[in-house]
Amino acid sequence: MDDAPNSEHFTLTPIGHVISDYPDKFGIPRQPGLAPAANARLVLTAPYNEPLAVRGLEDFSHLWLSFIFHQSPERWSPLVRPPRLGGNKKVGVFASRSTHRPNRLGLSLVRLVGIDTQHGVTLQLQGCDLVSGTPVVDIKPYLPWAESHPNAQAGFAPETPSLLAVTFHPTALDTLAQRQDSATLLALIEQVLSQDPRPAYKQKDRESERLYGVRLRDVDVKFCPRQKGEATTLEVMAIEPYAE
Repeated sequence: MDDAPNSEHFTLTPIGHVISDYPDKFGIPRQPGLAPAANARLVLTAPYNEPLAVRGLEDFSHLWLSFIFHQSPERWSPLVRPPRLGGNKKVGVFASRSTHRPNRLGLSLVRLVGIDTQHGVTLQLQGCDLVSGTPVVDIKPYLPWAESHPNAQAGFAPETPSLLAVTFHPTALDTLAQRQDSATLLALIEQVLSQDPRPAYKQKDRESERLYGVRLRDVDVKFCPRQKGEATTLEVMAIEPYAE
């Protein structure tokens, strides 16, 4: 007989929140590490911002972040449509990384590049795939010898997604040239757009040259698909400040 306590509910308390290059969830890479130019900070909150709590963490290069999909609806679905399957075929929610989960819990592997303990605790991260404001509920160091299995099977996502070419209109390049972060912002734009953030059903429309916008850092990046034969290119038309 199992004598373990039978608790129907658990309470999760965020230990901090993320401040990232993604002010909006549209356009965020669907997995961590796909846009290494994406910077982020994890700011721990009291009482978890005690420097003693991160002692020794600087010896690890990567971290697992457990977080809440706080911008997703609380309702969940047993079947979801993964973008990798074109948004048409359904699989079980537990066979996916969909945000529409019973507890809205997410898991992200990020690179740790620095720790600031001058005023509380702030972790400097790279390759983050989390929207600004994301509440984090736990941190664990990544152990490559235990958690990297080269012969593991990856179901319907066996390899990294194919990338599109990204070009820049001269107007967009002129705007970039005036920014102090021009090099890193250009890299971030290329890495995000090359994964084609358009909805799956829009990716199949080869005739449309609709203008799209994705927010990165403090700008709204306007881009348009261009079709040449079977090849699709995304052209950045303008880079504009966005209003809150």
